[in-house]
Formats: sequence, structure tokens, C-alpha cells
Amino acid sequence: MSAPTSIPDTLRKLLTPSLLTASSGLELHKGQTLFLQRQRPRYMHFAADGEIVLERTGLKGDPVVLQRVRQGFVAEASLQSGSYHCDAVVTSPGWAIALPIELLKAELATDPDFALRWIGMLNSEVRRLRSQCERMSLKGVGERLLHLIETEGVNGRLRIESGLKSLATELAVSHEALYRSVAALERRGVLMRESGCLILLSATA
Repeated sequence: MSAPTSIPDTLRKLLTPSLLTASSGLELHKGQTLFLQRQRPRYMHFAADGEIVLERTGLKGDPVVLQRVRQGFVAEASLQSGSYHCDAVVTSPGWAIALPIELLKAELATDPDFALRWIGMLNSEVRRLRSQCERMSLKGVGERLLHLIETEGVNGRLRIESGLKSLATELAVSHEALYRSVAALERRGVLMRESGCLILLSATA
């Protein structure tokens, strides 16, 4: 690890000076395993660029995606856990910031203002997860995809550097079904594909 070359504004506003000083940069490579299930957490990771997914092996042996992070903290629950409950795999290259987890705990225990900012960040994550649960209740593949773009995209644009196959896992559908749905939505003029991005056309009109 090395000193981070830059820290996102959202993280800079959240952390204490001590944590900013103790932070270190970590280059992310596609296919890299950031940590494994049952390992003891030593750092809290913040994905600054690229994409990291948390996954477990399902009953049929296929990976089940629990969390997909493009910019934000990875495995926040590890702060209060003696071991990770899943694997973290890099699906798109980039870089992350690592914070010593023991220092993070100490700062939360002694700095009330920081603790309140941290709670606010967690509340935002809860809202995101509620949106994810709502999305999983939708039956159609197209409905789930449009919901994802509307709720997690920016101005109708959703980054998908890791590809449609990885996105299908997040939507809990087969990649064949997702390919068909994307093609159908393109034919209807609802969305379009660009390199590493899905664009909702109604949002750009």
C-alpha cells in the first residue's frame, strides 16, 4: 500500500484528520481478491474508482452478489465483526483507500461529530439497500434493469465497466435474459449502450 494520490471529497468531508493521515492507497486489478470469507478484518476499504463486489457461493455453486460498490465503503458490517462473511472481488480496475480498522473504531468512540457523520453515511446505505429490495420484487428483467438505472445511475447513466454478465448476477437473472432485455429496450428506443455505460434515453431528452 502507498499514500493515496487523491481522496474523494465525500471521504475527505467524512473522515477525521487522524484517519486521513493514516489512510493508504491500493491499486485494484480486475479479478483481484481484496479479502476472503472468514479472514479477520484489518482495514476498512473505500472504493474510489473501479468496482468491487461482495459475493458468496450459492447452494448450486454459483457466486451470489451481496453488494456491488463503485464508489463507497466495502463491507461496512466488518467494523463490528471478527471475520468477513463473504469474499470481495475486483470486477473493474481502479483504486481504493484503506483505513486501519482499529483506528476507525477508536475515532468513532471518541469523536461524536465523526460518529454522527458515519451514521448519516450508513443511513444512505440503508436507503440504497431498500431500493435494491424493491428492485428484486419486480418480476420483469427489463423492469429491474430500468429501476437500477433510475435509482443508482447518474442522470440516467449507469456505469457497467464489469459488463452485462456481472450486471445480470446483481439483478438475479441469467445473462442471456439480460442480453435479450437490453436488445429489446434498445429497439424500443428506451435505452442505448455506450462503452461501459447504459443510458436511459428518456432521461437525456
